[in-house]
Amino acid sequence: MVAIPYLFNEIERIFRNTPLYAITLEAFLLLSVIWLLLYKRNGRKHFTKEEEEELIANYEPEPLVPHTDPNHPLLHVRLVQSKVGKRVVVNGYDCLNLASHNYLGLLEDEEILEDACKSLRKYGVGSCGPRGFYGTMDVHLDLEERLAKFMRMEEAVVYSYGFSTVASAIPAYSKRGDIIFVDAAVNFAIQKGLDASRSTIYFYKHNDMADLERLLMQQEQKDRKLRAKYKLRLFLDESISFGVLGKTGRGIAEHFNVDLVEVDLISAGMEWAMGSIGGFCVGSHFIVEHQRLSGVGYCFSASLPPMLAQAAISALNRFEKDPQIFAELQETSRLLHEIFSNFSKLTIGGHPLSPVKHLYLNIIWEQVNEEHKKLMEISDKCIARGIAVIEACYLYNIEKQPVRPSLRVTANRLLTLTDINDAFEIIEDVTKELLN
Repeated sequence: MVAIPYLFNEIERIFRNTPLYAITLEAFLLLSVIWLLLYKRNGRKHFTKEEEEELIANYEPEPLVPHTDPNHPLLHVRLVQSKVGKRVVVNGYDCLNLASHNYLGLLEDEEILEDACKSLRKYGVGSCGPRGFYGTMDVHLDLEERLAKFMRMEEAVVYSYGFSTVASAIPAYSKRGDIIFVDAAVNFAIQKGLDASRSTIYFYKHNDMADLERLLMQQEQKDRKLRAKYKLRLFLDESISFGVLGKTGRGIAEHFNVDLVEVDLISAGMEWAMGSIGGFCVGSHFIVEHQRLSGVGYCFSASLPPMLAQAAISALNRFEKDPQIFAELQETSRLLHEIFSNFSKLTIGGHPLSPVKHLYLNIIWEQVNEEHKKLMEISDKCIARGIAVIEACYLYNIEKQPVRPSLRVTANRLLTLTDINDAFEIIEDVTKELLN
């Protein structure tokens, strides 16, 4: 046991060697804590039994789920009743399909379907576990190896859901205190990844490199190439451009002949041109391997069903065996853009080589909801006449930037000139009927 005199001597020595401002601050903090404890104990209002019963009787809790308009556009579901391909049955109508992201028409490829069925018989329907917990099968590793080889990168990591791919990749590398420069028109998955990163976000105007340069100059004043000049890490989301742009479908870097050394990470979905499910990231071993420990969608989601991983491998086989399919898709996209630019009541948006087009009403409506409802009406009429087009759906109250309602149209490599002309005539007739 410590002697009492010695204890007092120690306390005296501490006070003697401690600066006055530190003693004052500690005393203030001690008094503040005492005051808070006494205030909480004595500051509560005490109710009588009758007052408590009255408060309980008059209490009206907020609804568990807020009121939802039964006519909300997102509750307007169209029923698909057939296999999805160049043609599809929607609400009982056999339609030319201009709504699905089946750019290369691989959903109808018999060889891919047969490979997926073989995988189903071998592995079953699903993996029933995340990649780190008995969810990794040899077909997953084969797919990652093939993707890295196809994209000419060191390594690839596969996710089971396209949305979670880029939404997990961004916060895996960016944290509070980092600065991210982002195109103002990025999709909702990227927006969620930005939110999760808690980084400082600067949006530059859509596809406007001059505006990006302006923002970067505020960070550092030099005069060289953007990435080296500002010590940037460059992440590309190629969910639409992968399997679409470039001579061999490798995406935007191949299309613009950009050295892959300039790109740190490429993220893309396998739900568009590949006709499968999930997504992937490719890059250096150091960059990609980090996601296996920090990518939330990779660590905590059940792995991609093996049959869909095999379907993606078979799609890559088709990419390498028949590279002319990319030129065919680009020509179809260009032709559709050219013809659809002639609508009298609609204006087309998007790049001619992009398989995704947006059709906007020529007149901007004051109420976004009313404009969206009119587009839904146009879509329903087109479906009834055999053309499946769909209004683009957004969470308008959550999107980072204002988004104007539109009809979304997607090109398919299998479309013919007759198909495109027929679709143009029907959409033109419907818009004239409903917008006059």
